[in-house]
Amino acid sequence: MKFTIDKKELFVVLKMEGEKLNTLNAPDLKSELLVLNAEGFRNIILDLSAITFIDSSGLSAILVANRLCKDSHGTLVVTGLHPNVIKLVKISQLDSILTILPTNQEASDYIKMEELTREITGEQE
Repeated sequence: MKFTIDKKELFVVLKMEGEKLNTLNAPDLKSELLVLNAEGFRNIILDLSAITFIDSSGLSAILVANRLCKDSHGTLVVTGLHPNVIKLVKISQLDSILTILPTNQEASDYIKMEELTREITGEQE
């Protein structure tokens, strides 16, 4: 699986390349997420704008990302969902669990607000 990684101060943007997130490449995504988490990144923007098809393994990889972020007191934001992917996410009722925003800029702003809230409320590690 090919993806680009853009590391920022407060978060990392992981942009998927290719059209499918499925059984063949979901393990690669999970591995990369584990590496990023081990490097100390607790906030991840997962840009799926290139993905037009996703299966249960792909959804599982996204849930791994969500758990890793939550466990490290961070935030996962999923962006750029294709209409077909949105349908599957809604059918799977993951739209109630995941933070889904249209653009990376909105995701960046959201993470910055979340970090500010954690700082004010003392929820930082």
